[in-house]
Amino acid sequence: MAAPDAAPGGAPVTNPNVTRSRLVLEIASEMAGGAVADAVPDYIQPRVVLKHSRGGKPATFLSVSTAEGIFAVASGKADLAIINPAAVLAVAMRGQSIFREPMPVRAIAVIPSWDQFVFAVRPETGLSRFEDIVNRTPKLRILMRAMPDHTLHHMFDDVATAAGFSRDDIARWGGQVRKAGSVPWPHTETFKALLRGDVDAVFDEAARSWVPDALDAGITILPLAETTVQKLEAMGYRRAVLPKAVYPKLPRDVLSLDFSGWTVFVHAEADDALVTAICAGLDARKARIPWEEPGELPVERMAREAVDTPQTVPLHPAAERFWKNRGYL
Repeated sequence: MAAPDAAPGGAPVTNPNVTRSRLVLEIASEMAGGAVADAVPDYIQPRVVLKHSRGGKPATFLSVSTAEGIFAVASGKADLAIINPAAVLAVAMRGQSIFREPMPVRAIAVIPSWDQFVFAVRPETGLSRFEDIVNRTPKLRILMRAMPDHTLHHMFDDVATAAGFSRDDIARWGGQVRKAGSVPWPHTETFKALLRGDVDAVFDEAARSWVPDALDAGITILPLAETTVQKLEAMGYRRAVLPKAVYPKLPRDVLSLDFSGWTVFVHAEADDALVTAICAGLDARKARIPWEEPGELPVERMAREAVDTPQTVPLHPAAERFWKNRGYL
């Protein structure tokens, strides 16, 4: 993963949907002693449910990366799921945001990914920081992901609340938050709509894949105020910075929220034998799981704190023992 003070890299080696799907397929296949298909199609719907026998007891693994997986694991409907960004799991464990009570979750490992939440607006808006939205009440046309349960949406609601407004306020002021498209890669209609002025703002993640082009086009990246970030940190979110060292056309470092890491997690009371088997399967099959950098999945560092592997909730005790025995902790 590129370090925060390094130049941004090129396109990811593989789509995150593929990484998540292959991860659960490979772990389950290793546990079942069977084979798995050599490839998983790109841009698939990021949902895979696998049931395999473990002493006659089925186990269900989900590759979804939304709150659906957190609720499923907490309720016992699934044994393993994945969430991005990793900080959402800390919010869930505290019972904050859309989680009305503390979710009993523990980590297995974190798939590396360094990223930030980006609030991009056209310069004509006159906005210079996110909190200007509530101060100026503009008729802001905001474009966000079409996927209705993407973590971006409830994170945006939390950021807006911390800044003092809501989606309903935006509509009352004559603006709208429209859900359409996917990642605003420069070739997409989402990105082109921002450049043409069809929309005033795009709020998204995957920063390295589109922020350089947005800055080249004169788009403004809004920082969050320190007071807003502190409120969000109290919920379990993590602060992040889009560094000028990585994005030279930024006027300065931009304070935002962390969107790093894809945490693989289980229930806090998951059976030790199951968790150990999951860890062993992940380690055994790491060479078969593509991720956003070349080479095999770096399992040896996925249970250690780093900018691209934020450890936001405790490891399951069986996972911690396994990684220590492997020499990874």
